[in-house]
Amino acid sequence: MRVRSNCIALTFGALIGLASPAIAAADGELRVCADPNNLPFSNQAEAGFENKVATMLAQFLGRQVSYTWWAQRRGFIRNTLKAAKCDVVMGVPAGYDLVETTRPYYRSTYVFVTRQDKHLDLSSLLDPRLHHLVIGVHLVGDDGNNPPPAEALGEQGIVDNVRGYSIYGDYREPDPPARLIEAVAHGDIDVAAAWGPLGGYFARHSAVPLTVTAVQDGERFAPQQFQFAISMGVRKGDHALRDQLDEFIDEHQSDIASLLRSYGVPLVERPATASGGHE
Repeated sequence: MRVRSNCIALTFGALIGLASPAIAAADGELRVCADPNNLPFSNQAEAGFENKVATMLAQFLGRQVSYTWWAQRRGFIRNTLKAAKCDVVMGVPAGYDLVETTRPYYRSTYVFVTRQDKHLDLSSLLDPRLHHLVIGVHLVGDDGNNPPPAEALGEQGIVDNVRGYSIYGDYREPDPPARLIEAVAHGDIDVAAAWGPLGGYFARHSAVPLTVTAVQDGERFAPQQFQFAISMGVRKGDHALRDQLDEFIDEHQSDIASLLRSYGVPLVERPATASGGHE
């Protein structure tokens, strides 16, 4: 499904996995699969919010974190979790079918990012100014799949003034997804429509003051989704570890939310109609 695959890519890359025999982790280790260059989620300096959540989790379990580093692109799950080199992926869409997912530990949304000095105050995908403003979006995967904002804009015929920025970017440079938000700061584009954790984090670290506003009317473009619940992932069938992670999430929800807000992650409440348990 394109919507879910796009959210996956914005979180940790387009994933394809194959079955592999499990290997027991060393005693006392929490083995985490992570990208070494993917802020605000993770990096090799352990400065991402997923790194911080992993540290909190390890303390809860009485273990030490160890990492298997792999670029979160095609083959990430196959070469890490399913190869039994590590046991936990810290950020996957809830219900992602290649892994066993925990209950969600946060829910975020797509956002608009603009320069404060332009006073655009965008929040609606139906805003008529979007027909004339230069809009930047992340493109996902080798085939340039469109994320939900690009699909919604395309439905309205807003195409010629949309600029695509690869979510993967130049991996030799730090923080490849930041290029989209930097383009707003530099004035190359008027507005970025970005996944909330990316837009919020890089806007917070911009030298030019930026405004971040949640997309308010994404439901008008169903089946496109603009809000996603994010869980942790373990190998299929590893219910024991999944249940331990669920216990951690239940007991540390406020601490996790506080951490995420400190990274500029826009958090949204779970819809009242959503059922409990694993999504």
